[in-house]
Amino acid sequence: MTLQAEIETDALTIGDHTLHSRLIVGTGKYDTYALMAESLVAASTHCLTVAVRRERLYDQNGQNILDYIDLDKYILLPNTAGCYSAEDAVRTARLGREILRGLENPGADWVKLEVLGDGKTLLPNPVQTLRATEQLVADGLSVLCYTSDDPIIALQLKQAGATAVMPAGSPIGSGQGILNPNNIRICMEYLKDGDPDYPVIVDAGVGTASDVAEAMELGVDGVLLNTAIAHAADPVRMARAMKLACQAGRDAFLSGRIPKRLYATASSPEEGLIRPQATS
Repeated sequence: MTLQAEIETDALTIGDHTLHSRLIVGTGKYDTYALMAESLVAASTHCLTVAVRRERLYDQNGQNILDYIDLDKYILLPNTAGCYSAEDAVRTARLGREILRGLENPGADWVKLEVLGDGKTLLPNPVQTLRATEQLVADGLSVLCYTSDDPIIALQLKQAGATAVMPAGSPIGSGQGILNPNNIRICMEYLKDGDPDYPVIVDAGVGTASDVAEAMELGVDGVLLNTAIAHAADPVRMARAMKLACQAGRDAFLSGRIPKRLYATASSPEEGLIRPQATS
């Protein structure tokens, strides 16, 4: 297989879904739905996450977000954004499943679970997230869990049946990037121990393309983002940058970087150098 063919077939499998892009993009916070649609094309994403509560399907002008999404092109990932309890998240996830079933979109069988602790930090509530995971798994849904970068909680979510675990790089919408790369590394070590194909996705906090590249260079399987594109000065151009960064970071990880050294290592061979002749 050629390198180009390998890149084109480097798909991401999450549960029963195979994604042709490792960049998952959110659909909120854009100035207009038309701008959102253009940005999604520039990002070359295959999976979109959508807040599914009924009132969030429409903007202030009464336009339906689904009118701007090609349901034959994208797999929708319904999310429970804005939920602060397991009960609310479970109810929202079930509603999302029914909406997507009505649309005949394959995303009806999974959910991005988000259970927040408070409205200021938007950090996840680990107890409520774990409780909701257990209920939704028992309900037959594939659960992709937004969580902190705590390796212990991450492992507990996997043990509860989560299809994928998605540690935050930093707080939602903060644009701070990957604040604790070592914790992300430990999360991957714990989650992939004996299960190297288990999906680990960085979700939240990235602000620009270099953050996406850094996440992918750590070896995570994908990146989920929204605000960094939607609130950029030029969302379409930023979406393209995120696509390229995701691809570059993935290639860099698979290539295997050189070790860091304290001293220089010559890049040119020393054989055949013209050396000064000794004087008599």
